[in-house]
Amino acid sequence: MELIVMFFIGFCATTLGTLAGGGGLISLPAMLLLGMPVHSAIGASKVSNTFSSFSSFFYLIKKKKITLKESIWIVPISLVGGVTGGFIASNIPEEHMYVVVSVLLVFAFITSFIGKKGFNGQGPLEMNKKSIAGLYGIGIYDGLFGPGQGTLMLFLFSSLNIAYIRSVGFVRLATFSSCFGAAITYIVAGDIIWPLTIALLLGSVTGAQTGVRIAEKLKPDYVKPILRAVTVLLIIQIVSSQFF
Repeated sequence: MELIVMFFIGFCATTLGTLAGGGGLISLPAMLLLGMPVHSAIGASKVSNTFSSFSSFFYLIKKKKITLKESIWIVPISLVGGVTGGFIASNIPEEHMYVVVSVLLVFAFITSFIGKKGFNGQGPLEMNKKSIAGLYGIGIYDGLFGPGQGTLMLFLFSSLNIAYIRSVGFVRLATFSSCFGAAITYIVAGDIIWPLTIALLLGSVTGAQTGVRIAEKLKPDYVKPILRAVTVLLIIQIVSSQFF
């Protein structure tokens, strides 16, 4: 029964995560309610997100919405960020993890409200100080914990004047890179509960393919309100978890 529940957790979380980020709003609390240790739950998310994010990125490559040539530089930056964050997380005692996570999420959520641009831009993806610093910083955050990472990246690409469906593709590549780096650190640390993680992975891949197909049909004008709603829900989640 637990494996079926984990599959649906992965499906729902990754469908939402592909569209607007915030998949951790569903997955992490649900896994913790199932009794998974916090490091094992985060590690399961990183392993499953590695596969699911690559599957949706590959879909958009095949549809020629984005190209590997313009986006390949994202990989090393997000990978190093993910490894850095995963290394930091693996060396924080579990009883301190919730406090660190809470501080990071509140900071990340406030930051996610910054930015007035929408997703109607047609700008190219370019390597510059803003894009490199943003991707590396969010990669560290993703490796350290993760919920809200996709939302933050969508806001980043919006500020870079990138169209929504292209932003989704770039976010998924960055997520693949940072999660791959972080997943390695959790695997090496022995935090992974493999049966539950594989069930989550299968649900996540299914959710990623569902989400990316919905994203193709979503009008850019609707994206910003969805991102705002997800951000508010994430804030409510972290605040309520500290008092109840």
